[in-house]
This record gives sequence, structure tokens and C-alpha cells, in this order.
Amino acid sequence: MVQGAQKGSHLTLVLMVASAAVGGTLQYGYNLAIMNASTAFIQTFINETFLERWDIQLEDYQVTVVWTIIVSIFSLGGFTGALIAGPMTIHYGRKKCLLLNNLFLMSAAVLALTSRAAKSFEMIILSRFLTGINAGISMNVQPMYFGESAPKRFRGAASLSSAVFTAFGVVLGQVVGLREVLGGESCWQYLLASNAIPGFIQLLTLPWFPESPRYLLIDRGDEKACIDALRRLRGCEVQSSELDEILQEQAEIRGMKPSRPWELLSDRSVRWQLISVIVISSAMQLCGNDSIYFYASYVFKEAGISEDQIQYATIGTGTCELTATIMCNLLIERKGRRFMLMGGFILMTVWAVIFTVALSFQSSFSWMPYLNMTCIFSYILSFGMGPAGVTGILPTEIFKQTARPAAYMIAGSMMWLNLFFVGMIFPFIMSGLSEFCLVPFGATCLSSALFVGFFLPETKGKSLSAITREFQKLNFRDADGGFQPQHQSQSYQGKECLSTAL
Repeated sequence: MVQGAQKGSHLTLVLMVASAAVGGTLQYGYNLAIMNASTAFIQTFINETFLERWDIQLEDYQVTVVWTIIVSIFSLGGFTGALIAGPMTIHYGRKKCLLLNNLFLMSAAVLALTSRAAKSFEMIILSRFLTGINAGISMNVQPMYFGESAPKRFRGAASLSSAVFTAFGVVLGQVVGLREVLGGESCWQYLLASNAIPGFIQLLTLPWFPESPRYLLIDRGDEKACIDALRRLRGCEVQSSELDEILQEQAEIRGMKPSRPWELLSDRSVRWQLISVIVISSAMQLCGNDSIYFYASYVFKEAGISEDQIQYATIGTGTCELTATIMCNLLIERKGRRFMLMGGFILMTVWAVIFTVALSFQSSFSWMPYLNMTCIFSYILSFGMGPAGVTGILPTEIFKQTARPAAYMIAGSMMWLNLFFVGMIFPFIMSGLSEFCLVPFGATCLSSALFVGFFLPETKGKSLSAITREFQKLNFRDADGGFQPQHQSQSYQGKECLSTAL
């Protein structure tokens, strides 16, 4: 009977993860990928619109500028979503926040669907901005929801599933964007609006699953609802050790209000936690991986791939990341977060160097384009093995409940601002640096690997208290151990409150 209950718990958790992710991080990957398929058609639409309205024939570089705005406004929307995600999760909870998030998505789909009939590329820009808000909220809220709902031994795998669904969204977007599906000239508006379908799936399924148990107990103070949620997610009676851990965290932060981002920035006790998420979230975009999905056509042209083969080559990029994130999901609880992050960044550095050398000798050997393509695939594969999955887990594991929403706001803001920055300059890097186009990204990967190796402690299988103690050594290393009395006092109060609660 116990075994059956455990199976039931895994099934409930898996279904909850799938429901949240289909309308969550899957959207991020999907909306990254579909823009590449419609590049030429939307650029033609922009030119035709200017010609019809103002009798102006745009130059190629002017079309490229408008196109980069359409592509990159998604990142500014994501930045906005990251800023409002924290207050939304505090006020509405994790699950309801994900459900309400679909309002932005549905509005974006309507704008995209009607933009062609209205002959307005501005509607596409607004649609992409709203889609970005949806992605920004889901990228922050979903890992938080998973990390707070999964048992400790599955915490990393459950949170990492966000990256798996992101990669799956990329592959799905690339397949749907094929000329034989919705990637043709007559269908690009339907392609841009097709992101509404996963949103509808989430709206139909997610209400059947429970809210985050930690949110229910720590933020809402509803112990009965927390126990009910745990029982549903585990499929069996709640283990006292798991409930004790949540109660202890509740006791430690009793009377504390949710932190605001600027409060975290001035709080010495979380200085290195904050530095870690800022550096790693920034590196996730400054490495250039996600911009490759935006501008895959540019990248493969530079690599020497023929025009008619590019749309099929782009599917290979998404498939590589999907494969890698699944592998990372299987390995993360064995190898740990630090190992996967370092390994991913180091491998990306190696492939960036090989790609640069291969481009330099491209005219000398007929088989060099295949090596170039292999390097691109391997670069993305290495990204999926580490940074793609582990980055989203860190704020859940290294920040307390009251600081977690603010930490995700800061991490998400850095991710989206850097995606906007790289997305705007990526085409010009490709044309300006030519065969050295991956050098800046390789340098970012190497620097990130060194940072992880020197400063980021391992978090695998550790309680929040144990992780906090490791970071305290960095936060207060110049204070002659001054943090210890404070920590001991908090621990004592936590135990006293815990015994009262029990």
C-alpha cells in the first residue's frame, strides 16, 4: 500500500509540473523559436507597410533595426514580467499567479492574429511585449512553485523540469515554424498567435492541482491547507520531518515581511547569495545561447549552411538543448548543481574556441560548414547540460521564503535585460566580428565557470539552514565571526517557535 501511495505521489507531482510548465516556461522557448521562421515574411510586411503608409522604401539596415526591435521588445516585456512577478506571487500565490498570467498571453495572441489584417507592425511589437510579460512572470514563478512543492530529494529535478519544457518549447516552435506547417508566407500571423493553445491547456488543467505547501503555511499561515496540499502531492500521509522543516522555516521568519528588491541589495546577510544569482542569471543570456534562437538564420548563414537547409538545421539546435536538459535532469541529483554549472560553461568555452578556428579556415576546406554546425549544436548542448537548468533552481535553494520573490525579481530582471542587450546587438556582432563572433560569448562562459568554481557552494540535498551557513562564511568573512551570535539566536528562536507549533 505504501508503494502504491508513493507511485501516486510521483504521478500527481509529474502532472502538476506538466500542467504548470505547458503554459509556463514552454511559452518562453516556443516564443523564442517561432520568430526565426517568420523573419523574412515579417521583414517584407514591415517594408510594405512603410511603403503603403508613407511611400518610403526602407533600406536593408533600417528593416533590420525595426526587426530587432520586434524581436528584442520580447525581452523588455520579460523584464516587466520579472518585476511584477514577485508582488503577484505574494498577493495571489504561485498557482493563481500562473493562471492570471494567461491574460497577457491571450491579449498578445489576439493582437498577433489581427495585425496583418490591420496592416500594423506596431501591433506585432505590442503583442511581443505582452508575450514577454507572460514569459517573464512564468520564468520566475514556475521554478518557485516547483521548488516549494517537490520533496527535497526531487527538488532539483522538479525545478529543472522548467528548463526541459523551455527546450521542448523551442523544438515545438521550430517544428510548427516549418514552411510545411505554419512557417509559410500566408500563415505567419497564425504562427505568432499559436502560443494561445498551450495557455488554454494550462487554464483547463492547473486549477485541479494544489497551491505550493510552503506558500500556504509560511505566507498564509494555513497549516491545514498545507498538510492537505502535501498529502495530495505525496499521495500518502505527510512525513513529520518534511512538515518540521517547513515549520522551522516559518518559525525563523515569524513576524518578518516579504523583502523588497532594494532591501536585499542592502542586506549583508544575503550579499553573496545575491551576487551569485545576478552573475549566473546574467551569464545565462550573455553567453548568447538564447539569441541564437532569435537569429538562427544569421548564425547558420555565417556558418556556411545553404538557405534551403537552414530551417531544418534550426530544429537540431532545439533538439540538442532538449536532449541536454533531460540528461541534466537525470544527473543533477547525482553530480550536483555546482558541477553541472561549471561543466556547462567550460564546455561552451571550448566549443566557442573551436567554432572560431573553424570559421577562420572555412574557405580552405569544403567540410568546414559541417564542423561549424557541429560546434553550434555542441555549444547549445553544453548550455542545456548546465546553465539552462541550474540557473532557475538557485534562488529557490539559497533564499528564505520572505526573500525568494524579491530574489527572483532581481535574477529575472538581470536575465531579461541582458537578453534585450544581446538580442539588439547580436546581428551586428555577427556581421562586425565575422569569424570571431563567438569570442565575446566564450569569454563570458570562461569567466562564469571561474566564478562558480571559486564562490558558489554546492546546494544538492542540503537544507536551507545548511546552505545559509555556507554563504555566511562569505558574507561575514571580514567580520571576525560576527554573524554567529545572530545565526544562533535565530536558530534558537526558530526551535522555540517550532516546539510551540508542534
